[in-house]
Amino acid sequence: MLQPNFLPLITFVFWSWWRLNGVVADPQINLLSQGCTPSTIFVLSNFSIFSDNVNKTFRHMRKKLVNSQNENFVTAQQANAENPVFSLFQCRNYLSVHDCVACFDAASKQIRDCPAGAQGGRAVYDGCFLRYETSAFFDQTTENFNAVSCGNQTARESTEFTSLVQQVLMNLQTTPPKRRGLFAATKAQLPENGSTIYAFAQCTETITQNGCLNCLNTGYNNILTCFPNSDGKAFAAGCFMRYSSTSFFPDNFQTIDVTPLLGKQGTSNKGAIVGGVVGGVILVLILIVLFACIRRPKCTTRVHRGDIIRATKLKGLVTYSYKDLKFATDNFSEENKLGEGGFGAVYKGTLRDGKEVAVKKLTLQHSRRIEEDFESEVMLISEVDHPNLVQLLGWCSQGRVRILVYEYMKNNSLDKFLFDGKKGYLNWKQRYDIILGIARGLTYLHEEFHVRIIHRDIKTNNILLDNDLQPRIADFGLARLLPEDKSHLSTKFAGTLGYTAPEYAIHGQLSEKVDVYSYGVVILEIITGQRSKAIKDEGDTEDEFLLPKAWKLYEKGMHLELVDKTLDPNDYDAEEVKKIIEIALLCTQAFADLRPTMSEVIGLLQNSGLLENIRPSMPLLIVTD
Repeated sequence: MLQPNFLPLITFVFWSWWRLNGVVADPQINLLSQGCTPSTIFVLSNFSIFSDNVNKTFRHMRKKLVNSQNENFVTAQQANAENPVFSLFQCRNYLSVHDCVACFDAASKQIRDCPAGAQGGRAVYDGCFLRYETSAFFDQTTENFNAVSCGNQTARESTEFTSLVQQVLMNLQTTPPKRRGLFAATKAQLPENGSTIYAFAQCTETITQNGCLNCLNTGYNNILTCFPNSDGKAFAAGCFMRYSSTSFFPDNFQTIDVTPLLGKQGTSNKGAIVGGVVGGVILVLILIVLFACIRRPKCTTRVHRGDIIRATKLKGLVTYSYKDLKFATDNFSEENKLGEGGFGAVYKGTLRDGKEVAVKKLTLQHSRRIEEDFESEVMLISEVDHPNLVQLLGWCSQGRVRILVYEYMKNNSLDKFLFDGKKGYLNWKQRYDIILGIARGLTYLHEEFHVRIIHRDIKTNNILLDNDLQPRIADFGLARLLPEDKSHLSTKFAGTLGYTAPEYAIHGQLSEKVDVYSYGVVILEIITGQRSKAIKDEGDTEDEFLLPKAWKLYEKGMHLELVDKTLDPNDYDAEEVKKIIEIALLCTQAFADLRPTMSEVIGLLQNSGLLENIRPSMPLLIVTD
């Protein structure tokens, strides 16, 4: 397969191997599975061109692996209409760059065993996974394939071994969806003889957190068939899981401790009975308190400081001293102030170990409200873990002082790149990636986290940019939980007019669609480089708000006039930009039920063809004089 254009790739592979000095420790190239896609799926106009496109995507991915310091996941595509190719490669996070590239070389060679005319192929190894197809498959989990490979040796003390491995994997499968990079590794010891069990789980980085969880759940069920063998691997289109009694990742590779979740081994029946009785008594007391809260309106559900301390310790947050944060921010000096809003100021801080952090000091007016906002933000964001959400590192509570400590974003907030000193810096691809990243973060909050979270204050200055200019949603001070049995909450308005959905601003009806509306306004700001508030163009006699202006231009078929003039017209596809403006208008429709969910927004962004038969209705903007 792909013989006519194979020589350039061989040359490139050899050059890269020479650059890496041929150093390969253990690329883990034990082949687990190989598959080919039949030629009936898609009609190719020219198989030679298709083969060349496959090789181009392979070369692109390999070059990215070689030039990267820690890249383990890459995709590439040659998406021309008649001979499209989509390719994906992932190696296990514990492999070195050298071993990752070596595993890629083995996979790219193996995948060519597919017969001429095959329109896709895959190769799964212990150490990596390579796949290409004629259609986009990056979001697939288990639909295309899922399988298991078991070792051929029975573990010693098989009953105890099986019991512990089952518990380890059961807890491990739920961890990657919550972690950046969608992977986790762990080690656990058998109490009888001290031997160690090693386990690892990983998802492809292009699937959702919910997709990752479902994929690993399937893998877990498959891998159970390997017991009591000492080694087992489950793999699918979107994930990989492995356990072994022999170490397969380096000793210094970062692992998580799942033993607190396993329960104490070897407890007596008496202990279980006592625990059950105590648990029953606690449950009864909780029910009594809840009943009292229902019967007595003044009963609140506020979380007290002691509860926060216990909860945040479990989540690994740091409790900082006020003295250390005062030192880090140079006594909260104006020179270190990054921004200020209605809930307090944010300062850049440098801890004594040199680590840079963002320190959010809440204002002390209306102390009860501040305490509630503080508790809300700590308890909510301490649990969330997503690449497009800012990470909370710790907190401080001393007297009436309330401080939150976040990871520091060197590039500050998105509004600086759109309206202020860095205006014109972002190209179209960077803007698109930011639009998509915000959508992924909101999808996690609305649909993939174990409870539904509504942010309530999505706007450009609450979107931070990391070193790679990827967006991180910040400021959860207004965030609210939405119970599973409710479509919306009725609550007092809090947020920013100009970004706020009409049903919330007027009637206090709060649902996920409030965030969707705000997100639509943010899209328009990213595309136009203009604030949602009143703007004035040359020739205008009066100020005009961005959203109604976008709607007027859309109705005339002139919505491309919205595009930021600092963007190079050769830098973007006009039809793609028009579609994204239409997505923004779908998100800002007056009626909440007509707005898409955030997961649907991601689908529309990634496949503009879905918009063919969808037309937005007129938006409604709520402002004040």
